[in-house]
Amino acid sequence: MLVQQLYDLASSTYTYLLADKESDEALLIDPVFENLQRDMALLRELGLTLKLVIETHTHADHITSAWLLKQKTGCKIASARVINAEHADLLLDDGDQIGVTGISLTALSTPGHTNGCMCFLPENKSCVFTGDTLLIRGCGRSDFQEGSAHTLFQSITSILFSLPDDCIVYPGHDYIGRLQSTIGEEKQFNARAGGGANERDFVEYMHAMVLPHPKRLEEAVPANLRSGCPEDGKLPHESDWSEARYTYAGVPEVDRNWLEQHMADITLLDVRQLDELEAESELACELHIPLAELSDRVGEVPSGKPVVAFCRSGRRSALAVKILREGDHVRCASLKGGLLSI
Repeated sequence: MLVQQLYDLASSTYTYLLADKESDEALLIDPVFENLQRDMALLRELGLTLKLVIETHTHADHITSAWLLKQKTGCKIASARVINAEHADLLLDDGDQIGVTGISLTALSTPGHTNGCMCFLPENKSCVFTGDTLLIRGCGRSDFQEGSAHTLFQSITSILFSLPDDCIVYPGHDYIGRLQSTIGEEKQFNARAGGGANERDFVEYMHAMVLPHPKRLEEAVPANLRSGCPEDGKLPHESDWSEARYTYAGVPEVDRNWLEQHMADITLLDVRQLDELEAESELACELHIPLAELSDRVGEVPSGKPVVAFCRSGRRSALAVKILREGDHVRCASLKGGLLSI
């Protein structure tokens, strides 16, 4: 099983990509709305077919991209039955088996942070995806959204702490850059529930915390009860000037076929060095600014049309797109594969 841990900087959320290397089927746990392009690019580059999106709970600090992914890929959405989220295809109860070809996860009901919190455990119990129930040296808060410190303590100690000590903990968040832990570590060192803490220790700790509510609470919870579907039920507007696809590196690219069909509608920018221009090329271009000079000469690039930058392989033109964007050229892309694709 392939496990990729992805991060959302704004909400400190971890999204997990799980994939079976033989079937090339994949699932995502807790994807974030703003990271749709990144996640789609990673799936595409790894040659994976997204079959399933799993929500660990109703998030209060970000909006899920589950509905968007469903529209783009036809995948199914799964979340706890108690949430009763709109657009969810699979409503999960404790102990349900869920997954894709080659990957089977058991849904563990672990309420306390919210009523609908679930953790997900592979068959071999090598790891567990804990959402906000158990974090690294911490846990989710219990002071709003049906939270209960008493219930959360039982979920952590009776369910999660009963797993093997070497079971890897993949949390839903971390705010200082920690990636993973183990059940054994958390049983011993968790600042709230570990080290022999009893229910009173835990509950008094949780009740004594004074935390501001998440900034996006009023926006995020209703949206996530719709599985991330916008209120108007429509897909967000996307750029209509090209069929650019974003890479996992965040670079918008157009391919050779699109370029050939739209040469009259774009400004073509060659960012190779002068000595490279002597080589024969099937791509005629009047505007040439070497990459090393582009930052200083970006004002020479016409703003009336979209810009497609190219070079030999597409590596330098990827950086050129970044420079163009910083110079207020919003409609720009790199030629995928550069001249090697021509």
